[in-house]
Amino acid sequence: MPTLVACGENGCKGQVPAALEPVHLCVLHFTLKVEQDCAQMRRETVYGKTPHARQVEIIRFIAENGEMLARASTSGLHLADEMKARILNTFLTLMNLRENLDRAALRHPIGRSG
Repeated sequence: MPTLVACGENGCKGQVPAALEPVHLCVLHFTLKVEQDCAQMRRETVYGKTPHARQVEIIRFIAENGEMLARASTSGLHLADEMKARILNTFLTLMNLRENLDRAALRHPIGRSG
């Protein structure tokens, strides 16, 4: 039986599922962090002037965090309905960030200065 790791968030007694071990966070704190990071990136990309290298980093962030969340949430953990709703909301946040990035790129194609 695998050893359960405690969440790295100060004061949290939650357990870290295997899929989230690289970030040392329980599901709750992982979703909070992802949503906070997405909000910051959305503000960063809203004007469509994000450099291509940064856009690639953001796309990688979306894919990696979405995959970790999918693995954690489908790994057989018992999740309360409120946590399931939070997880779904976090997926929606990741999807909206990607859509925002795509929309901004259409308004300001790479190489075109505004």
